[in-house]
Amino acid sequence: MAEVLSKTNLFPYCNQNQQKNGISWIPKSCVGFCSMRGSFPSVKLKSQVFRLSSTLTSDFHGNRVVSRENKAMPKRGNYSSSIYAQTGRRIGSALRWWEKGLQPNMKEVTSAQELVDSLLSAGDKLLVVDFFSPGCGGCKALHPKICQLAEQNPEVQFLQVNYEEHKSMCYSLNVHVLPFFRFYRGAHGRLCSFSCTNATIKKFKDALAKHTTDRCSLGPTKGLEEKELVALAANKDLSFNYSPKPQPTPVPAQEEVAVAEIAPSLSSSNLPLPLPSTFKSAQETEDKTLVSAGR
Repeated sequence: MAEVLSKTNLFPYCNQNQQKNGISWIPKSCVGFCSMRGSFPSVKLKSQVFRLSSTLTSDFHGNRVVSRENKAMPKRGNYSSSIYAQTGRRIGSALRWWEKGLQPNMKEVTSAQELVDSLLSAGDKLLVVDFFSPGCGGCKALHPKICQLAEQNPEVQFLQVNYEEHKSMCYSLNVHVLPFFRFYRGAHGRLCSFSCTNATIKKFKDALAKHTTDRCSLGPTKGLEEKELVALAANKDLSFNYSPKPQPTPVPAQEEVAVAEIAPSLSSSNLPLPLPSTFKSAQETEDKTLVSAGR
């Protein structure tokens, strides 16, 4: 009878023990049937859930993921566990304060190269660089308003730079006060830079209203200044390469070139130099006075 039922898939795998985490167990659906028929000894399963910590291999960026039981969760109802990865990131946890309320035109910078590329690819679009720190209370209080202003100005690109993760890069850019903002646009490059808090948010709003006006800047996008690019390239903590632009040699004016060519020719010859016109006129005046005097 057991063989017939197993072939009909009503009690699959009823004729063999199951192996789970090294523990032999029998499906609950076939325990009663098997004990009734006498095919298997009765197995008394515990009602409580086995609290196991198992290490699994997954595709999470090639890392090992550890599944742990969340003992703070109630035993009844839905049961969920938190998953941690060896990279230190927690999946399914609450967002950090600088990750809340982000708009489509806001993104966090991950390297100096990404910052430079983002500035150069912005074109004539206004770009605001927001320097913040996770432990900065002023940054945390100001963040919701910055997100609100980003939502109200979707044509403006906002870049976030985490000071704690990119401290060396911030030193090269001379950023030492937080929260700190820099405005960039097209061929003009940096428009303004300042620090403001929740109490002085009007400074940020005024700068945003001033520089969001329609304008056309001729020439290629400037981005960071030349000295800032050189400082980033000289920073050994950053993987950023930059070749300074060659400085153009000054070209002398045409008049200076002509005088330089004439002066050697005159000095090399033994001819007397012509007298200035003032001296000539004075000599002629003196001759005329002598003639009139009868000398």
